[in-house]
Amino acid sequence: MSGKKGIGNVAGMRTRRKGGRSAAKPDGFDRSNAQTLASQIDAWFAFLDQRNYSDKTLDMHKWSLRTFLNWAQERDLHYPEEITRPTLESYQGYLYRYRKSNGQPMAVATQRGRLGAVQRFFAWLCRTHQLLANPASDLELPRKPPRGLPKGLSLEHVRAVLNIPDVTDPLGIRDRAILETFYSTGMRRSELTALDVGDLDATAQTIHIRKGKGGKSRMVPVGTASLYWIEAYLERTRPQLLIDAGEQAFFLSGYGERMSSTYVGNWVTKTVKSADIGKTGSCHLFRHSCATHMLENGADIRLIQQLLGHARLDTTQIYTEVAIRALREVHARTHPSSKV
Repeated sequence: MSGKKGIGNVAGMRTRRKGGRSAAKPDGFDRSNAQTLASQIDAWFAFLDQRNYSDKTLDMHKWSLRTFLNWAQERDLHYPEEITRPTLESYQGYLYRYRKSNGQPMAVATQRGRLGAVQRFFAWLCRTHQLLANPASDLELPRKPPRGLPKGLSLEHVRAVLNIPDVTDPLGIRDRAILETFYSTGMRRSELTALDVGDLDATAQTIHIRKGKGGKSRMVPVGTASLYWIEAYLERTRPQLLIDAGEQAFFLSGYGERMSSTYVGNWVTKTVKSADIGKTGSCHLFRHSCATHMLENGADIRLIQQLLGHARLDTTQIYTEVAIRALREVHARTHPSSKV
């Protein structure tokens, strides 16, 4: 296995400290031989690692299979061949009945993620001829809940949030540049925090997102107004924050390190609240606003798909519903046939 970790290291995967992650703790799963569930799952992750799956994808699968391994071991199930279709249906029922510490059920999307990882693992066992039949092949996943319309901000509200950082302060310039980047490019927060200094081409007014969702890369444009604040940050703030000359992270924390997605998300949430616009939300507000405003101003839906990095067009097409809703409101207000 390469530098990425097996299922046994999940216990320490999310515990961070300044300077790096803490050492992984033993997970207690049965690895008495190479044929146990835990050993086979380790082998599957080695297989995925060799095929360059993203760290985020691997981490999600590890959490999912850790849940399954805990459940199986409590029932004295240690080998893949002990898992049958009724066994997995029982596991599915466990996920459905599970309640978090606040009494809330597990989200349907989370249930689907847990079961999907199990399905992919058993499919791999069959493809590699370690199982004759796949007990998860016909497992019916919970139905996805109806997708709600994305919540965006009006242009007035966007401007109100953009004006919150104090740009007379170096960190305020950085914060304004972050907000401008979100709104101009529609990138995800994990994509923003993964940016390196070499990813910006100021002359071409583009940013190269090298670590997008699913490990896919794309090039996105950045607007002139946003580029102004980005260059101000690079010229006036980043040199003050930089501690290690070899640090390549684009946006730096006050400690001179790459900013974490969690910190950025929490900070944007507080900033939106500070704007007192009657809206709540975080980084995705700017992603939705970017797409909606472009669509309302005549952008082609396929170009928005490319900008947002959506693998499927139907994911992007939900923004057309937002635009049509706005069009109906304008039609009712301005068209003669709407007047009584």
